[in-house]
Amino acid sequence: METAERATGVDLSDPEAARAAVERLDRIDGLVANAGTTNRTPALELDLADWRRVLELNLTSVFVLCQAAGRRMVEQGGGAIVLIASVLSFQGGVNAAAYSASKGGVAQLAKALSNELAPRGVRVNAVAPGFTETELTSDMEDWKREEVTGRIPLGRWATPEDIAPAIAWLLSDDARYVTGAIVPVDGGYLAR
Repeated sequence: METAERATGVDLSDPEAARAAVERLDRIDGLVANAGTTNRTPALELDLADWRRVLELNLTSVFVLCQAAGRRMVEQGGGAIVLIASVLSFQGGVNAAAYSASKGGVAQLAKALSNELAPRGVRVNAVAPGFTETELTSDMEDWKREEVTGRIPLGRWATPEDIAPAIAWLLSDDARYVTGAIVPVDGGYLAR
């Protein structure tokens, strides 16, 4: 049997566009829900609109996407979903209340969805990346970057290429008996 591989990117800042994109696909074997934005304002000064913006993108849009893809996967008899959480899902950051709360929600969403969907043939897991070289972290001050690097046993920040193999494994048949897991890919950060 010949299989076609296709990846579709979706702007998750518009949950309805995400839902519509999923509904246009004939088949969905794997979903990676990778949404992330932050607001580096102290919690006591964080505007409620900024709080909502972070939670809407990082958590609500991921739920909408999982709901649409999960329905399709159940109809077709199976699939795999990988959500992108964060080490800050478990260890709140400084000036990152909304981000930490939203990514903690993503981790718990993976567990809740795995409980509901595993009996229907859909595996749901999450990857919790550590500090990673991305656009989201590019503006971090040098002193803070050095402080974080000093807490990573492997001594460096991750690259997206360091995170991708864990995601690919969780999507693959090699992980066919893994569901409800949150896999830290953090260079040992959480182990300290």
